[in-house]
Amino acid sequence: MIEVKNVSKTYGAKYVVEDVSVSIQKGKITSFIGANGAGKSTLISMITRLISKDTGQVLIDGKEIGQWKSNDLAKKISILKQSNHTSLRLTIRELVSFGRFPYSQGRLTPEDWTFVDEAIAYMELTDIQDKYLDQLSGGQKQRAYIAMVIAQNTDYVLLDEPLNNLDMKHSVQIMKILRRLVDELGKTVVIVIHDINFASCYSDYIVALKDGKIVREGATAEIIDHHVLQEVYGMDIRIEEINNHKICVYFA
Repeated sequence: MIEVKNVSKTYGAKYVVEDVSVSIQKGKITSFIGANGAGKSTLISMITRLISKDTGQVLIDGKEIGQWKSNDLAKKISILKQSNHTSLRLTIRELVSFGRFPYSQGRLTPEDWTFVDEAIAYMELTDIQDKYLDQLSGGQKQRAYIAMVIAQNTDYVLLDEPLNNLDMKHSVQIMKILRRLVDELGKTVVIVIHDINFASCYSDYIVALKDGKIVREGATAEIIDHHVLQEVYGMDIRIEEINNHKICVYFA
């Protein structure tokens, strides 16, 4: 379990995340939703120790995140940030192999390469695995970075807006893969996501943030609610039920 207790982060005099407490249960997809500037990305960056928290605690399986050795933490929790960029000219396969660094320290074993190949296949990149990143579309590149995270084989997988640059087909593919990681491999997935319909169709639990605070959290069916979403987004959102999924209609 990931436990966040009274965590805050300020930049200057402004709270970006203010006194947030939340528990993320194992073996589920938890989605963080909310408008731009709600604090979602900052929160998951603090959970993974990418940025420091000003106050509070983050516990990973009962151990405060500051007490984890970096290499041990990298075998427990992985993160994919919004902006991925490397100045190195790498192929997809080379990039994905970086996910094995906590285990191999750069000297990959046959077992490491098996994880790499499986992650590439998971993301349907096998046919183009020898292409360089600068030859890829935005969507292909995003899938390559997600494959790298999958190859890292951590218990906890955190993804900050993983559907960036993806078309409808590949957005659905990514969400189905995340669902498989949870249902088949027992992973725990946390995503920052803007499309509330993807959150509705694939999440087990939703945490809604606004102005750096959690305003509502609960099972997906509780949060995909007209009144809750109006509080979170300040919009009048109609909800229709289609194939047992709550679909938000916010275009009109």
